[in-house]
Amino acid sequence: MTGQLRIVREIQNQFGLDSIGYDRLETLKWLDGVVDIYMPDFKFWKPETARELAHATDYPEVARAGMREMHRQVGDLVLDGRGLARRGLLVRHLVMPGGLKETRQILHFLASEISPKTCINIMPQYHPAGRAEDHPAIARPLVQEEYEEALEIARREGLNRWA
Repeated sequence: MTGQLRIVREIQNQFGLDSIGYDRLETLKWLDGVVDIYMPDFKFWKPETARELAHATDYPEVARAGMREMHRQVGDLVLDGRGLARRGLLVRHLVMPGGLKETRQILHFLASEISPKTCINIMPQYHPAGRAEDHPAIARPLVQEEYEEALEIARREGLNRWA
């Protein structure tokens, strides 16, 4: 991890930006001009899913507002001549088992309301752990076909910048 990226991650961790659903828009506004690269997660589209899995019914609404504000501040991800990120937004999305409908909605939002040039990291590494057995929908690992479908959804939405 580069020094700049490490600093950004430390700022994100200190301000809770890895879990954007618990952020306040005011916190992001304080960071205007300070942060060059945002790497938020966008996990859930539906308030019901966010309530059940993260105890945060307002997560989707707050995440959407946070993505808009982050993009307003730093724009699309810009790479230098060596391929290193210099400024911009890179959104991480963990594909959840049985969650392709929400993945579709998240990717559509990013392409249509943030930017079709949004850089995304579609992550397939979900595995059930902790109290996953309490939630039948996520009590199984992601299957390869679900991940491949998530990639295809991104392509159909016009998102072609991948991290």
